[in-house]
Parts: sequence; C-alpha cells; structure tokens
Amino acid sequence: MAFSDYKTIAQVQTQFAITYREAYYIHAPARPPAPQFVTELGFSRDYIDIYTSEAARCEAIIFPILREVYKAYCEQYALWIQKPLSYTPDLSGTPDYLIATKSALGKTVLGEPLLLIVEAKKNDFEQGWGQCLAALVAAQKLNGDGQLPVHGIVTDGKLWEFGKLTADQFLKNIESYTVDHIAELFGALHAILQSSAAALAGQASL
Repeated sequence: MAFSDYKTIAQVQTQFAITYREAYYIHAPARPPAPQFVTELGFSRDYIDIYTSEAARCEAIIFPILREVYKAYCEQYALWIQKPLSYTPDLSGTPDYLIATKSALGKTVLGEPLLLIVEAKKNDFEQGWGQCLAALVAAQKLNGDGQLPVHGIVTDGKLWEFGKLTADQFLKNIESYTVDHIAELFGALHAILQSSAAALAGQASL
C-alpha cells in the first residue's frame, strides 16, 4: 500500500501495532522570522490566491516557510521535495517534503529522515495524518533506530499540526499552529529541528 492508501491514524495503528497519545509536548518560545520574509509572505497572501489549489498552498505558503526555517540548519540537514520513501510495498510513497540528515555521499543521497511534511489534501487532516503516520513508520524502519523520534507535520498551509513517532508510540501535539501567528509557528519548527539534533547526539529531546 502507498502512504496515500492509509486513510486514518487508526488504520496505521492497527496494521503496525502503534499506540496513540496526545500531549502538549512542544514548548517553544516564539521565533519571529526575518522582516523580509514577513514582507514577502504578506505580499503573497495579499495579491495571490494562495489557497486556490494544493499546488498554490505548497508553493506559496508551505515551502517558503520550511525553506526559511531550514536556512538555520542547512549545514546539518538536507531538505527534500517530493522524495520517495520505500521500505516495503506496504510502506512506500512520497511525502510532500522531508528534512533528513546529510548523507556522507552528498546531497543526491537521502540520509536519515527526521521530519516529514504532508499537505492535507482537500483540507482533510484525518486522511493527511493516516498518510503521514504511515510515512513515519517507513522512515523509522529505514533509519533502523526505533528510539530516534521521527517528526511529522500535516498542514493545509493555514493550520499546522505536529506529531512524532518514537518506537511504537505516536504522540500528537494538542496545540496546532497557524500562519496568522507566524512567530509561534517558527518557534515550533525550530524546536523540532533542534530536538532532532539533540536526539542524534544522544541527548534528551522533545
């Protein structure tokens, strides 16, 4: 099955024996983006119909935000767009975006996936999370380390929801973030990437 064939979190839970919890696990200070980025994002929102299609949301909102945050970690991580993941026929597909460790072989080779981002097609977050959790299971198995948290985001551009898979436990953050409170969203994204760095170094993480 492709990731997109999983329609709910429960479907993935049942197939792969994953427990589910909710908590406020992201505690991050606001991180206002650079003024130039705020101006550019405001221009797009004011003059472009950025929510007219999935492609518009991805190109005008989701990717620019990810790219801006990624700039602070570009020496540590690689940002991938539409990079296929495949562990088994039941765990294969293509997240919209992912951030992974850098491979020693160069930027053409995928390292360890740490953060997967799925666009909520037709604003369907339930199906988006089914797809995202399946991708997290595949990433975890590809990494070969169940104790290394793999983070997931499902977003329609406006609303951003966070979750993470560690071993056989999926934890969904109760709080969601929106582009209307961009500093809080940036704070959460930075916290996730900093947490991944700490986990890779064997330190405590989110």
